[in-house]
Amino acid sequence: MGEGLRRMGLGLLLIALAGGVLLFSDRHNRRGAAAAPRRTRAALVQHASVKALDDGRRGLVEQLAARGYRDGDALDLVPYNAEGDIASANAIAKDVTSGDFDLLVTLSTPSLQTVAAANKAARQTRHVFGLVSDPFAAGVGIDSADHRRHPPYMTGYGSLQPVAQLLRTIPELRPECKRLGLVWNPAESNSFAQTQLARQVCQELGIELLEASAENAAAVQEAANALVARGAEALWVSGDITVMLSTTAVIRAAQSGRIPVFTSNPPSVLRGALLDLGADYVAIGRSVGDLAADVLDGKNPADVPVENLMRSVLLVNETALDNLKDRWTLPAALRERADGWISKTETRLPPGLDKL
Repeated sequence: MGEGLRRMGLGLLLIALAGGVLLFSDRHNRRGAAAAPRRTRAALVQHASVKALDDGRRGLVEQLAARGYRDGDALDLVPYNAEGDIASANAIAKDVTSGDFDLLVTLSTPSLQTVAAANKAARQTRHVFGLVSDPFAAGVGIDSADHRRHPPYMTGYGSLQPVAQLLRTIPELRPECKRLGLVWNPAESNSFAQTQLARQVCQELGIELLEASAENAAAVQEAANALVARGAEALWVSGDITVMLSTTAVIRAAQSGRIPVFTSNPPSVLRGALLDLGADYVAIGRSVGDLAADVLDGKNPADVPVENLMRSVLLVNETALDNLKDRWTLPAALRERADGWISKTETRLPPGLDKL
């Protein structure tokens, strides 16, 4: 009996020693696992590949990194892009709201709308939005009278384009201009907000706003040509995403009719527009990145009112005056307040807006 107990004790001792050796040899792996907590995961959703949204995304990612949330380090930032297709946008919204994300970030009005609708019916994940013309009219539960009243898990910034300021530059360049053409998509609430404002301002200025609708990018060229045929003396490209995707088509139609193009989307002057007055989307993206970092740091979205944030930039293109059928000029006062310009001898545009 005594000999058996001694052998059993020796066996147990050997097993314990072997276990100790294994634990010691695996100490680095165990320490590594303990030192590698789960990374924060965020979905970044944009509606289309247009420069405005791409610039906003760049500013947002840069600012998140500056705040300690560098993609691939402290943060897994998963990008989604619907490429202008609403069916894809809805599928993306369903995916990100049913996934394991700590934060949803959306850029553009359609992305806000689709994700907000899916999120309301799902986990109600924290949601920060930006690059939205009029969030109060987007139908996502944000009170236009009290900006603190919104879904408690969602907040962001509106960025209504400086439509009135842009339209008021037109008489500076040509006081005789009486007809302005606009192609827009009535299905976009952001575009509807800008069109309503344009109607009011044009009426004040004594300018007739000629409108043509386009429900998709393929219809933009035909609509722009129709406006030229109706006697538009200039065309304006608003912040309508459908039309922004086909800005070149609008400019082509205007050039055929020998009339200028104004846009709310810098730097369309590089495509041949006469004047851009719109948002500095990189700067706005950085502000949205700051807000996203605040929420990741623990700030409650319910405590953040939804306010309008607009940092604008003015660009002019002297070369677009060539071959116009009417006389348009760039006054010295307008040139002086421009943030960048293209002349016959030089191109001087702000960093980030010096290429398409």
